[in-house]
Amino acid sequence: MHIIIPDDYQKVVRSLPCFQLLSGHQVTIYNDTIKDIPTIVARFKDADALVLIRERTAITEELVSQLPNLKLISQTGKISNHLDLQACTNYSIAVAEGVGSPVAPAELTWLLIMNALRQVPQAIAAMKEGRWQTNIGSTVNGRLIGIWGYGKIGKLIAGYAQAFGAKVIVWGSENSRAKAVQDGHLAAESKAAFFAQADVVTLHLRLTESTRAIVTAADLSLMKPDAVLINTSRAELIEEGALLHALKQGRPGFAAVDVYETEPIYDKDYPLLQLPNVICTPHLGYVEQNSYELYFRKAFENVVAFANGTPTNIANPEVLKG
Repeated sequence: MHIIIPDDYQKVVRSLPCFQLLSGHQVTIYNDTIKDIPTIVARFKDADALVLIRERTAITEELVSQLPNLKLISQTGKISNHLDLQACTNYSIAVAEGVGSPVAPAELTWLLIMNALRQVPQAIAAMKEGRWQTNIGSTVNGRLIGIWGYGKIGKLIAGYAQAFGAKVIVWGSENSRAKAVQDGHLAAESKAAFFAQADVVTLHLRLTESTRAIVTAADLSLMKPDAVLINTSRAELIEEGALLHALKQGRPGFAAVDVYETEPIYDKDYPLLQLPNVICTPHLGYVEQNSYELYFRKAFENVVAFANGTPTNIANPEVLKG
């Protein structure tokens, strides 16, 4: 099979131990990201299979309708809103779903919480400029950590918070709040109370039509002047432009973000990068050695199984019946 892997920004895919699973197949890897459909079609037109790196390339009906040779899309991690599964089904393209782990994104989230509260990046930057002890941060101990979305990642964050002597308050579905209370945490009485009370708000929601822009400017305006907003989930969970405006207004006082509406970002003048009270990381949530090996191994195994005539983990099995 001719397998194409787009969006390998770091040029690491060939160095992964699991890449050997694809030996015997023709593999083409692209190390950049493009957005215009004609160029993507030109790159993908000879592919029998695509291996997607998470959500970096959008798989739309407009795209797949122009790829008559494509038989399989193997997803690293779970399928999300970047991929139109029905469109793939309509054009007889099987979609194999991968596996994921909450560990790397949870650890990054906690790292950002600690760095934002202690303002470590700002202190390091000042020291490199010859300035000494320019700011005073805060410990996590005794703080109230607000978690919106008490799933696998949210539960890990809650455990980290407890280990550091912080309290946890949860907002989300009724079921999420009930589980949080069972685990000894607090459940917010309302969304407004959640944003007003928490010293740190960290978002752990899937992006769907119902969660898009679910965090509004009004929500952010309720946060304390010394509170921190953390987003390692999806940029689109926050109303467009609301976080930048809120930070300029001083509520919340700080933010740390790992996700953006359009990625990758190469613009040094990107607005959030200009604010001294913001930590920006380049979507590192799942970008970690163990995670990459886990995600890509399963994606490659799904490709090999398909090539051998024994498809596995197909999200739209109806395409195989024809």
